[in-house]
Amino acid sequence: MSIYVGNLSFSVTQQDISDIFSEYGTVKRVQLPTDRETGRPRGFGFVEMETEAQETAAIEALDGAEWMGRDLKVNKARPREERSPGGMGGGGRRTGSSNSFSRRY
Repeated sequence: MSIYVGNLSFSVTQQDISDIFSEYGTVKRVQLPTDRETGRPRGFGFVEMETEAQETAAIEALDGAEWMGRDLKVNKARPREERSPGGMGGGGRRTGSSNSFSRRY
C-alpha cells in the first residue's frame, strides 16, 4: 500500500518528504513524479511506509496540515488506472471522422 501526498511545494525534495513522514514510522520509499517535458516536480508524490498502522498514523496527522506554506492532501493512494495505448481511449483511433474509408465504384 502507498500514501498519496498532494498540494506539495514545487521545491520539495524526496528527503523533505522522508523527514516529515519518518516522524510516524519507517519510510521505505518516496516517489516524486516529474513532468516529462520540463523535468519539474508535478506537486504530488507517493510514500511507502513499513506498516499499515504507520501509514494510517501519518495520514491522520498530515492530511490538511500546513507544510511549506501549503495545506497537504494526504490519503491512501488509489491503484493506477489502466490506459489505452495512444492516449485517445480507443487505441488512438477516432470514430465517425470525415477520414473514414469510402468505396468508389
